[in-house]
Amino acid sequence: MRAARDSDAAALVEVWSEVLRRGDRDQQVAEIRHVIDRVSAMPEERVVVAEVDDRVVGGVHLKATTFSPINLEPVVQVVSPHVLPDYRRHGIGGALLQAAVDFAEEIGIGHVGVAVSAGARDSQRFMARLSLSPAATLRVAPAATVKSRLLASHRPMLARGGARQLTQVLAARRSLRRKQPTEA
Repeated sequence: MRAARDSDAAALVEVWSEVLRRGDRDQQVAEIRHVIDRVSAMPEERVVVAEVDDRVVGGVHLKATTFSPINLEPVVQVVSPHVLPDYRRHGIGGALLQAAVDFAEEIGIGHVGVAVSAGARDSQRFMARLSLSPAATLRVAPAATVKSRLLASHRPMLARGGARQLTQVLAARRSLRRKQPTEA
């Protein structure tokens, strides 16, 4: 385990390929270089890599922050702990999490929180074995999609095909009026 260097960017693109923004490889390498450079100047963040025989086979981003913007309890966020498939089940994931715990202790924070992909069953089980329980669910969608769904849920009844229901209500009212005796 060691702090990431600028020269690790290409290897980290391979490690984090599942979670990086889509784009060409050169763009991804440039973005990871930017992350490493930014983090190296910030004592509250760290990118740690796992090496086996001088090859980067795992990585994790660590950040000292709070549970949320409204819950100010300090926590070390463990973001995207990943290990290359051929190196899994050899203790590297545990070593990455140990680096997170060491970082938390070093800066005096008593909690760690791990962000793991919702569909990563093996990773979810691994985190559960380490006593890390779900605290929140982060759901993500394009803003335009959310906007269209919100608009659809707030459309008037007529716009949602409620014309038939409205016709039935009006017919029922007319029928009730016909049945009432008329006043002279």
